[in-house]
Amino acid sequence: MTNAGVLYSGGKDSSLAAIMLGTYYEVELNTFMFDPARPLPSVEAAARSLGFPLKRRVFPDRLLNEAVDMVEQEGFPNSAINLVHHTAVESLCSEYQVVADGTRFNDRVPMLTHAEVQSLEGRTGCSYIRPLLGYTKREVDRLVERFLFVSYGETGTIPNGDYEAEIREACRARGLDPAPLFPSGHDQSLVVGRKPA
Repeated sequence: MTNAGVLYSGGKDSSLAAIMLGTYYEVELNTFMFDPARPLPSVEAAARSLGFPLKRRVFPDRLLNEAVDMVEQEGFPNSAINLVHHTAVESLCSEYQVVADGTRFNDRVPMLTHAEVQSLEGRTGCSYIRPLLGYTKREVDRLVERFLFVSYGETGTIPNGDYEAEIREACRARGLDPAPLFPSGHDQSLVVGRKPA
């Protein structure tokens, strides 16, 4: 069976994508971070509850500064988060024949464009798939309710592996207030268990 490297934050979307892919592929979860010493016990526990192995990945040193520069210059995080996500996808394409994530129908960020996907697949020979791309929020929530136990919280208050928390921390370290730069009321999720079949 072909291995699929799934970008994994520990949240409901990437968890649901991994479950869906597990029918057809040998799934390996991959969580990227900027700080190699960053503890991820909740993400590790979420991965164990799904029954898939988890690999910790570290971004290149320069990427965090580049992302914070973009947030500071543009006044919002969309381009920075897309850059980080694209970097993670491309990194996995050097190792896996199939790479996947949990982006959904209504997502704007992170989201690779059609042209970016074509370029990525043409350059690397990797297949990039998004199992939830045809699913609206209502259907994702229906499936999550069926398969997963999930906790929710504001970005930065919930210990998942989302890129945004570290970008916000780096903004603070540079003396920037993240509050006006990042959208308020943005809930994150963390899987705390898998429901019995």
